[in-house]
Amino acid sequence: MDRAQVHFEVFARRQHGSSWSLQLATEDRTRAIESAEELLAEQRAISVRVTKETLDEETREFKTVTILTKGEPDRGKVKKPREGLEPLCVSPHDLYTLHARDRIGRLLEGWLARNRATPFELLHRPDLIEKLEATGLELQHAIQKVAIPEAQARGKTVHHVIRDFQKLVQATIDRVMRDERKGRFPDFETESFAAATERLVGHPNQQYLLGGGIARAMSTGASWSGKVNRLLDLADQAPREPAARALAFHMLETPLTEILGARAGIMELLGVHLDLGGALAAMTRLAAADAVDALISIEPAVAKVMPQLQGPAARLANWLDGPYFENVRTAIAHRVLKELTGPKRLRPNDAEGEIVMLRALAMALTTAVGRILTYEEVQEAFINRSRTLVRADFVEAFLGHDRSPLGEVEALLWLSENVTGGANKRQASRWVQANVSALRFETDLRAGPDSAATKLAALAELQRSVFRCGFVVEEANPIAVKIGEVGGQIEADARLAQALARAAAPVVNRLTLLLRLAAGETAPRGPAADRAKTEAIRLMRAPEIRAEIAKTPDAVDRVRALMQTAGMAA
Repeated sequence: MDRAQVHFEVFARRQHGSSWSLQLATEDRTRAIESAEELLAEQRAISVRVTKETLDEETREFKTVTILTKGEPDRGKVKKPREGLEPLCVSPHDLYTLHARDRIGRLLEGWLARNRATPFELLHRPDLIEKLEATGLELQHAIQKVAIPEAQARGKTVHHVIRDFQKLVQATIDRVMRDERKGRFPDFETESFAAATERLVGHPNQQYLLGGGIARAMSTGASWSGKVNRLLDLADQAPREPAARALAFHMLETPLTEILGARAGIMELLGVHLDLGGALAAMTRLAAADAVDALISIEPAVAKVMPQLQGPAARLANWLDGPYFENVRTAIAHRVLKELTGPKRLRPNDAEGEIVMLRALAMALTTAVGRILTYEEVQEAFINRSRTLVRADFVEAFLGHDRSPLGEVEALLWLSENVTGGANKRQASRWVQANVSALRFETDLRAGPDSAATKLAALAELQRSVFRCGFVVEEANPIAVKIGEVGGQIEADARLAQALARAAAPVVNRLTLLLRLAAGETAPRGPAADRAKTEAIRLMRAPEIRAEIAKTPDAVDRVRALMQTAGMAA
């Protein structure tokens, strides 16, 4: 069956007792399911339903199959419909509002995407309207879907509401066709954008008429990037007179926001080769170019993962750094946050790269705080994203199968450093605790080919890392104690402290090595450090050794500092 004859619809129930309302119609099954999950995750609905609509070629009716139902069962009583409630849209002018355009975009998402058009263009371009009318079924089905919840809310029959909507749609179509036929929409080939805007300032239908001219100019762009270029061409030609300039940028901002608010539009603009992490990095750079460029100049790690903006994207970034297109900038920033809180992986086949990307995004968005987002919004988004990093499936993918037990703990501690939120830190600490406490960790280290000194130095660094992760003391201490116990067993196997104390080397060198062990520099704090401290004290009690140390004044300060660090009297 042809792909255009199958689509998926997302319905939501916002509260107990309310009816199902259509939220999205799309030809992408994955997108429909993700949208339903997002509605629940963001608590914008108490239950969701996704249906598959298949066109029957014989009856020309859609057959509905429910593929997902999730959320709370309806326990409330259905509220009595409010008789005579006025519909939200009663005149063609109402279809041009932000709410109406958003609903049109969702109802006709598939058709608009196939024709690379925005709701703004559809409401102003006669050629697009004729193309939509020619399909017949697309427009009719959209009206039916929006009419069902409207009829329930108003206490009317579905047929009655459909008839009202059909009259409204036809009146809007007639208006656009009539105005196009009479040449009321400006043509920027014969009249400059600045002159047309100045002429229309103060006209009762100034936004509608100027929008018709802008939509006509956009029609020459064969791609989303081409449409953005055409809009920026018009921005370059905007009038200088304040009232006309304000009108011009207000009208240019509407289609720009719609293009960049659509996944297909912004991905084409930024580069279809990008994965989600790369796309979010590019969006962040697009919305806050100056702040991100400043960060890149001092942070090589950020520079490595931030894509370079090119073509229309780079051109748009220059405009977004100015005082115009504030809503476009805000829309991009909130799309970044929305994707961050969604279920999709940033780097689907590279768990380690995902953490690097998330770290870079955190720095970039934090740098841009105040211009495009608040600190609280950024923090909440990264707490939500961190939740995915400590789930079992991600941890398993991150650790892989080739790491040693020591390498796994090192990796988990690095992961722990890069998650935020108290609950996520606790979950990360549990992963670390489980791996450190495993018999495999102890036996592998004790039987490993490395020298005892090398193993103890690695455990000392591991122990220090535990306290850099942001774990609360109650979580960090048991992990550090276990690492110290393993270090004690390794030291006991090799009798390293005794060997150093009796080595044939200058006493200052032996004492320095023992004190470094005792201070937790080259061995983890615990039994190994305690035994090194004992040997160091025994070594220093001999009068001849004190006299030898006194002969090298430069070593006295070094020994005293190590003694203080090890908790010994200086």
